[in-house]
Amino acid sequence: MEKTIRDELLDHLAETVGSVSAEHPTRVAIDGPPAAGKTTLADELAIILRARGRHVIRATIDDFLFPRAQRYPRGEYSAEGCYFDTHDYDALNRVLLDPLGPDGDRRFQHAVYDHTTDTASSPPVTIAPDDAVLLFDGVFLMRPELIDQWDVRIFVSIELERTVDRAVNRERQVSSQADVERRWRERYIPSQQLYFARVRPTDRVDILVHNDEPQRPVWTVQSRKRL
Repeated sequence: MEKTIRDELLDHLAETVGSVSAEHPTRVAIDGPPAAGKTTLADELAIILRARGRHVIRATIDDFLFPRAQRYPRGEYSAEGCYFDTHDYDALNRVLLDPLGPDGDRRFQHAVYDHTTDTASSPPVTIAPDDAVLLFDGVFLMRPELIDQWDVRIFVSIELERTVDRAVNRERQVSSQADVERRWRERYIPSQQLYFARVRPTDRVDILVHNDEPQRPVWTVQSRKRL
């Protein structure tokens, strides 16, 4: 069966991950705006890496949120609140990224928060093999609190206006179109603009994936710049 352009992208990403030489698990960041296709890409890449014999740990920034009562001090639609008040980076480093890093003991937890119950989560501590791969998807992964924790950095790019349509389609069973559009236009898109202005994340990644057309992605390999 002839490979599609997306298959070629996934092969390239898998080869990039496989080329990392480290004595600890390989930590892969898959960054990008909400509804850009980060989770789908990470899940697809996990299938390929597992088929190649790698032990894959899947985790997401959504499992490292502060509780709802704590993450909206600036209001539910605040872009600044989305960027500054939403994610527990200290916990993410402590229970997942540091343990899997060069000085870690490989004893990790993949979550600290359960979004279905809006409560703290404490899954069992797991020991990762030395050759494990962490595929971690989420927003704002190139910010200063996390930038040095990644062995491979991927950014899934999409025209921000397109994320609104994707979000409406994705969330139509649980939210009204008006509510989704308001959250995206007032909170999520401006928070991404704030992120780009402060951090310039696409300058900090190894691979930039343009995902406006998911079956025909375009990608570039980049030289990193440091913060």
